[in-house]
Amino acid sequence: MDKIDEVLTRGVQQVLPDKKGLAELMAKRKIKLYQGFDPSMPSLHLGNFVGLMKLRQFQKLGHEVIFLVGDFTGMIGDPTDKLSTRKKLTREQVLENAKSWRQQAGKVLDFERDNPAKILFNSEWSDKITFKDLIEITSNVTVQQMIERDMFQERLKSSAPIYLHEFLYPVAQGYDCIAMDVDLEIGGSDQLFNMMVGRTLMKAIKNKDKYVLTTKLLVDKEGSKVGKTTGNALFLDSSPENFYAGVMSFPDEVLPLGFELLTEISLEGLPEKIKRDPMGEKKRLAFEIVKFLWGESLASSAQKAFIKTFQEKEPTFDIKVLSGKSLSETISPYTALGSISDAKRLIKQKAVDVNGVVISDPKYQTKIGDKIKVGERTFLKVSK
Repeated sequence: MDKIDEVLTRGVQQVLPDKKGLAELMAKRKIKLYQGFDPSMPSLHLGNFVGLMKLRQFQKLGHEVIFLVGDFTGMIGDPTDKLSTRKKLTREQVLENAKSWRQQAGKVLDFERDNPAKILFNSEWSDKITFKDLIEITSNVTVQQMIERDMFQERLKSSAPIYLHEFLYPVAQGYDCIAMDVDLEIGGSDQLFNMMVGRTLMKAIKNKDKYVLTTKLLVDKEGSKVGKTTGNALFLDSSPENFYAGVMSFPDEVLPLGFELLTEISLEGLPEKIKRDPMGEKKRLAFEIVKFLWGESLASSAQKAFIKTFQEKEPTFDIKVLSGKSLSETISPYTALGSISDAKRLIKQKAVDVNGVVISDPKYQTKIGDKIKVGERTFLKVSK
């Protein structure tokens, strides 16, 4: 029960309908749980890492873990926190984005040995739902439930459109738990609304209580998500050097949360250690995370590279990129949103320089030998 209590406490915002009931169920039998991941970009990011770590804890206790790729819901686009309609993606785009996710998630979850985690795609069942099925499913939720979402209320105030497919997103996501017949869904606290729609549907259709566990968000004191700052997004297919430097950019106030969400080390005495030596603890956090993801040898190399690059002010342009592309195309995978539009925004903000000169033209053609600096912590070199 101590191990169960730790899993249901560490990094957890809340458990619904109650933590005690879930703990008792876990003590009685192995449960089936999942988290869904939205393939809007080709790389799993720091927020996904938080969810993967929580899934890992359940897997280590012997429970059945599902890594769900939202290849169907990803085509709709999650409207959570969006004040404008999100661009819809094609099936080909979402599958292309998710093609390396098993490898990335495999840094955290075990897909091979005893009690392997499963990878499922929600198109497997959602593609088969008929219009008649959809009417039956949506008869269990009300327009009032959907319209109460904060982002929809903001759009109504500003006369921005709300499209019907955005209303259907929580229904489509909510149906996943029914199709898999799970006991528990995990997600960030910003996904609570979507997960609770699934709980409503599960109760109405199967008369079963689905538990919901929300994880804490890694945010600074202003409420902004850490790890998605300008020119410094942290992705699981990044380099160890980039990831180490990205963690070192965390504000001091998120260090306790960083240890809680992104490591498995003991939290005992942590506040005192951070108060006594915040820089030392930040280096320890960066080292522990990189060691977990890439191993101790590469963590040591990343630490040395950081000291040389940032403490001794000698940048190492060790990320190799191809020539023949525009500057915006070249840097787009290394921006917070991984998009051309985000790259253009950085260039316009004069956050990008080539060979020490700020470039303001997104169409600038890169050439072999160019050294490109994106933000303060990303260094690219055009190699061929």
